[in-house]
Amino acid sequence: MSKSPLYRLIKYISKHFKKLLIIIIISIIISSICHVYGQLFLQVLIDDYLTPLLKDSNPVFTPLLKAIGWMSFVYLIGVIATFIYSHLTVYVSQGVLKIIRNTMFSHMETLPIRYFDENTHGNIMSYYLNDTDTLRELISQSLPDFIANGLILVAAFIAMLSLNVFLTIMIILGVVIMLLIANTLNTKASTAFFSRQKSVAEVNGYLEEMIAGQKVVQVFNHEQAVKENFDLLNEELFKQSKNADLYANILMPIMGNIGYLIYVLIAIFGGIIAIKTTNLTIGEIASFLLLTRSFTMHTNQLSQIYTTLAPAFAGAKRIFQLIDEQSEENKGLITLVNVTKDSAGHLTKTKEHTNHWAWYNPQTQELIELKGNIEFRNVTFSYQKNKKVLENISLKAKEGQKIALVGATGAGKTTIANLINRFYDLDEGLILYDGIDIRQINKKDLRKSLGMVLQDVFLFTGTIMDNLCYGKQNATEEECRAASKLANATSFIEKLPDGYNTFISNNGDNLSQGERQLLSIARCAVSNPPVMILDEATSSIDTQTEKIVQEGMDKLMQNRTVFVIAHRLSTIRNASLIVVLEHGKIIEQGTHDQLIKKKGKYYELYTGAFELE
Repeated sequence: MSKSPLYRLIKYISKHFKKLLIIIIISIIISSICHVYGQLFLQVLIDDYLTPLLKDSNPVFTPLLKAIGWMSFVYLIGVIATFIYSHLTVYVSQGVLKIIRNTMFSHMETLPIRYFDENTHGNIMSYYLNDTDTLRELISQSLPDFIANGLILVAAFIAMLSLNVFLTIMIILGVVIMLLIANTLNTKASTAFFSRQKSVAEVNGYLEEMIAGQKVVQVFNHEQAVKENFDLLNEELFKQSKNADLYANILMPIMGNIGYLIYVLIAIFGGIIAIKTTNLTIGEIASFLLLTRSFTMHTNQLSQIYTTLAPAFAGAKRIFQLIDEQSEENKGLITLVNVTKDSAGHLTKTKEHTNHWAWYNPQTQELIELKGNIEFRNVTFSYQKNKKVLENISLKAKEGQKIALVGATGAGKTTIANLINRFYDLDEGLILYDGIDIRQINKKDLRKSLGMVLQDVFLFTGTIMDNLCYGKQNATEEECRAASKLANATSFIEKLPDGYNTFISNNGDNLSQGERQLLSIARCAVSNPPVMILDEATSSIDTQTEKIVQEGMDKLMQNRTVFVIAHRLSTIRNASLIVVLEHGKIIEQGTHDQLIKKKGKYYELYTGAFELE
């Protein structure tokens, strides 16, 4: 059974800030005791000091001044204690948020691609913005105030019992009514606040998507439809926020008025008791009324704080949902190691960087040279159950071969690339890499041996050199320049104002599509992978730029096993093997000449009798 968000949050705090947490709790206790003691001391002040002075014909004020001085000292201690816990809770709250953000981000990096396919970027961003902000308010304000008010209530209750049991019972009956009302409203508010947090995430997700695709929206005159969709989401957010705030806002007036009613009743009955009996003194009545006001006020505040806890718990629940998401499985033991090779062909593992790699099995101590032979053997895969995307796929890519994947959109071409990287795992069949089941290979090492050039290039904020080094973190400047030259990117980079130090942002909006693609190819060249996947890398650029990009890719593909996904069939005529896919199945495969002679689907595609969609 999973622990509650509050329990897990307190566990986070106690684990990382145990000493500070103890100091905070002690300070809250001292502050609460001083607060109640000051109210209880009013009875002593009136009965033991003020009343005798009024009756004394020759009053001496020294004892009264000492009492006031003592009371001032007690209040000063309370103020200092309040300052200490208020100051420390801010430090602890920011510290916990820092740890939680680090935990969320570190865990997010371990999540499978499937998670990001199923959740919008805006929804994920909402975890780091809206949900963590509600958590900050919870730790820095709501929880300390909740504890402080709770302790004051306990201390005030004990103090009131010591003064008069009958009046205390009256207050408790009134407070029970207050709490029943508060519980009903808070239950409804809690549900409403969780729904509001979800609506906020949906609005953020939609906004993020529309901002990123604003150009497309305007090109297709889709502004009105976008506005209407946003209005629907915003209307839902309005409804959820209205419900949440309604329950939260009506609570305080109701509780406040009940508190005033209790105060008036206590004043009436206390006065009657004082007049009819000698059980209550004037000081006791004054102190009791002050305690009554404090008791009902802090009960009211406690209920209001509980209302603010609702959105915070909703945010905490969502945060821990992210943290609880199952990480990508990575049980492969086989790793990629540097090796040397003697004249007899024997491999020896080495710690030196040789640019010669082998697969290493720690259990058998076996070394298998990394060559780039990849085989799909009866592979079946589906993103959703009972909806096959690939069915019984079998193909072989030998070392240094260029395999072209052809087919309409949705045929399964990109899925094959995803499966080689193990972004998803198979339903049935095997994928072998140099004869090794890729499930036995550590995912980081598997992906280290692969390079991808995608149709949609993503460049990170930073310099061009920073983006080139992304392919290999310890790459030297010479390696990056050599890779740029190989990819035909040097000519345009050197024309930029700051060359390789040119700063790019917003995914390289200040560069053309072709320039961004050349950088993507160069980035891949820096990592120098034995196997490459080119996913429609030239489909979104003009013909003239395509020639430059194609030359760069041709250089990059030399002596490597390459999978090419292409719409422009003219770019794959020299492929070692062309695989034609349709509805997740291989319907044809062979060389360009073989498939042309066959006059099947590929022939229709190549001659224009049938067009890719």
